[in-house]
Formats: sequence, C-alpha cells, structure tokens
Amino acid sequence: MTPLTRATAAAGALTAALGLLAASPVSATPRPALPGDWLHLTVSQGETLAPGSRHALLLCDPPRGTAHAAQACAQLAAAGGDIGRIPPKDVFCTMLYAPVTAHASGFWHGHRVEYTHTFSNGCVMSAQTGEVFALDA
Repeated sequence: MTPLTRATAAAGALTAALGLLAASPVSATPRPALPGDWLHLTVSQGETLAPGSRHALLLCDPPRGTAHAAQACAQLAAAGGDIGRIPPKDVFCTMLYAPVTAHASGFWHGHRVEYTHTFSNGCVMSAQTGEVFALDA
C-alpha cells in the first residue's frame, strides 16, 4: 500500500467515524454504567489522587466488592448516599499528619455521586466515612 493510499484510507475511516458520532444521540445526563447503587472508590496516600492508588468497586444491590460492603452499603443507605452525612465514629486518632485522599464516583438511587476529601490520616478518614473506604480485607 502506498503512502497516498494509506492516507486516503485513513481519511475515509475518520469520515465514517465522525459520521457515526454525529448520528448518535447525545444525552446531557450521565447514565449509570451499572444497575443499582454503586461507587468506584479510590484511596491515595497524600493530598492528591495518584497512580497506584488503592481502589475498589462497591456494589450495593446486593452488597459486594469490598470486605465490608454490607456495612458500607448500610451506612450509605442511612445517609441517603451522601458520604459527608455518615455519622462520625467516636474514636481517638493520633495527630500524626499522614494525609490520605478519598474519592468516590458513582450513582446512588439514580443520582450522581462525586466525593473527594483529604483527611489528615487514615484513622480520621475511617472515623468520618465509616466502612465506605475500608478497601482492605
């Protein structure tokens, strides 16, 4: 195949792809990728999300995906899917600054959930978010 033939074929493929994109309906409302209530959870050491972070998919219909899925789903249900409304545990955490950043993205009862918060350490994260970000077994 000559360079001109390859360029012509590539242009034809690009035109076809653009035609398919133009023909497909675009929705302003994101659709859930999975049925039911679910969150993609990420916990990263430090003040930002970083490559190599721990992550898991928490599914709540039925609860699965993490070692504490049943407890996490129950806490989310009681808080209406709002991680910030989970009642904090009454625990003592050290004042050691070892930041962790928690991120959740998904759907709860058909509503989009986005949550990102940096905590001073893992104990504080656990105290304030219950079992939601307990990704370890």
